[in-house]
Amino acid sequence: MRALIATAVLALMSTLAHADPACDAKAAEKKLAGAAKNSFIKKCEKDAGGAGPACAAKAVDKNGKALAGAAKNSFIKKCEKEAAAAK
Repeated sequence: MRALIATAVLALMSTLAHADPACDAKAAEKKLAGAAKNSFIKKCEKDAGGAGPACAAKAVDKNGKALAGAAKNSFIKKCEKEAAAAK
């Protein structure tokens, strides 16, 4: 029984550790806790994840060359944040 509880707690903590800050903030605004918070964050991240491929396709410099490395990561992160804010 203890092992089951420990496993559940670790799974919950790992989920919250990787939560999107924007989704986590929205869950805090709604004062969600426990399973409701986890469900909300999971749905929020799924909805926000739809912008990923579109943002990756737009990740080009002014000469039309694909961005790479930190520049690409920064662009995609900014693009996804803007897409999530627009929803």
